Amino acid sequence: MASGIIYGRIPASAVHLCVDMQRMFAEETAWRTPWMPRVLPVVVRLCERRADRTCFTRFIPARSPGDGRGAWWRYWRRWESITLENLGEEGVELLPELQTFTPPARILDKAHYSPWMGTNLASALAAGQVDTLVVTGAETDMCVLAAVLGAVDLGFRVIVVSDAVCSSSDQAHEALLNLYHDRFSQQIETAECDEVLDAWT
Repeated sequence: MASGIIYGRIPASAVHLCVDMQRMFAEETAWRTPWMPRVLPVVVRLCERRADRTCFTRFIPARSPGDGRGAWWRYWRRWESITLENLGEEGVELLPELQTFTPPARILDKAHYSPWMGTNLASALAAGQVDTLVVTGAETDMCVLAAVLGAVDLGFRVIVVSDAVCSSSDQAHEALLNLYHDRFSQQIETAECDEVLDAWT
């Protein structure tokens, strides 16, 4: 199925869920995502129009390499340079260009790829009668993927802004966009920022 807004206009109640646009992914760390500077201006455009409907997630690493249960213990041993004691608290901050939107935009901290685990995101959206999410951020094939699939399971209409998501892997980024078209076309739309802004009532 072709990309674009397929299922009608985006309701005013929709929420822009911006995933993990943080300093640790933009600066010289082991997790640097080279595309982030390229998509940042697109994310800023969405925030300028819909700051009051924006929720930023922040991935909060373990404090030290010995933290975490099960496979997360092994994970944080592998990525010890990203633990808070090595990275520093400033690494988890939003990019400066996005900090200016909070408030009214909100920040949701999470300890996993998914923003749906261990948070009140689902209940807060339900309380606000939100049924549509506009998704941006990093990385397409990691935390964005977890956010999108969790939203699908919860019944949200999901619109991935294709020019406002990024990954350190071109191949995985393209594969995920194709997967959404081929396998999730009833639940996930992909569209560029201009079309999203035009369709958001």
